[in-house]
Amino acid sequence: MGKKETASKNKIKRMPVKTAAESRGGKHGRYSLVLPLALVMAGLLIWGLFMIFSSSAYSGGVGESEDIYEFLKRQMLAEAVGIGVILVICSRLGGFAIAVARKKVPRFIIVAAAASSVIMLLFFGITRNGATRWFQIAGLSIQPAEIVKIAVIIFLAALVADYPKICDSIPGYVLFMIVPGILAGLVYVITDNLSSAIIIFGIAAALGFVASNDVKIHLCLAALGGVGVWGVIKHAENMTYTEDMSYRWKRVLVWLHPEDHLREGGYQPLQALYAIGSGGLTGKGIGRSIQKLGTIPEVHNDMIFSVICEETGLVGAALLLTAFAALIVIMGAIAWRIDNIYGKMLVIGVMAHIAIQVILNVMVVTAIMPNTGVSLPFISYGGSSVLFLMTEMGMVFRVARDNNA
Repeated sequence: MGKKETASKNKIKRMPVKTAAESRGGKHGRYSLVLPLALVMAGLLIWGLFMIFSSSAYSGGVGESEDIYEFLKRQMLAEAVGIGVILVICSRLGGFAIAVARKKVPRFIIVAAAASSVIMLLFFGITRNGATRWFQIAGLSIQPAEIVKIAVIIFLAALVADYPKICDSIPGYVLFMIVPGILAGLVYVITDNLSSAIIIFGIAAALGFVASNDVKIHLCLAALGGVGVWGVIKHAENMTYTEDMSYRWKRVLVWLHPEDHLREGGYQPLQALYAIGSGGLTGKGIGRSIQKLGTIPEVHNDMIFSVICEETGLVGAALLLTAFAALIVIMGAIAWRIDNIYGKMLVIGVMAHIAIQVILNVMVVTAIMPNTGVSLPFISYGGSSVLFLMTEMGMVFRVARDNNA
């Protein structure tokens, strides 16, 4: 055998062999999705800071602190903590802790811890605007409902990983939905927070949809949901507004006829619609909203989308929704590339959480559904919300990194 042939053979032997994950765009491949996901999230966080300052400067200036930067500084603190949490989750220490927790911590411990955090509100909760939904820890307001959302995602992901066919039958699907149903009910009863209960149940339904191969189950659920919504609207149309009726029914009646119930809650959604309409195509410009000047209550929270529409117009609103769509699509692509069922379901759970919350918030602000008090992810003011959302994103980054997505 000649020298040329021997050298050629040695070259072939030294060639690195690509894994299946690397060949389809692994951790160091051309199609890695971690960086674009991080860039989109960072863009949303920065956009949120701009809009929080724009919408809250007036409220902060006329408040007790007389500080126009009050809400901006609080949000920046929560986001800084969130960045630290993401770095810890993605570190070697975080990877070790996650691996130990996955193997050693029983699933019911996660559920028990989440339920306990809600029950503790009865003894140590802080009441604001008539609702007891928060703890105060190190200057940050922590909402246990956000802990429950993460716990439901982790619990159901582990359940599907251990029992992949659990949602392929009606009895199995019912068992799958029992724990999130109980947690959602607990959140609703103790915190009187219907929107969080809906989101928790929605996350579970989305994970059940992905885990199930039986389309009939979901068609039946969709039909039941549609009939239920239709029945509520029809019943509300035949009701007469009275002071002693349930405030849930009051909200539905106000939503149907806000102009007739300005003092009972119709004022806020109407002013939000005025803000959206006055923005036109390109908006009035950042900082030039009129409706935010004491007209829309808590405008930097759940109604911040109306200020975005007023100041940046239809173009700005469309760009924001496009950014959310990009975030969701990238997470969907990450889930598609992952072979690990547990990691796949974790990513899908986070994706479902963000998608449901965006849809509900926009529908409330545009008066497509009754006001339920849902924040806009990464944009609305709220330290607890953004901190736990960033924690969930840290889980997605960790899964993507571990599985070379």
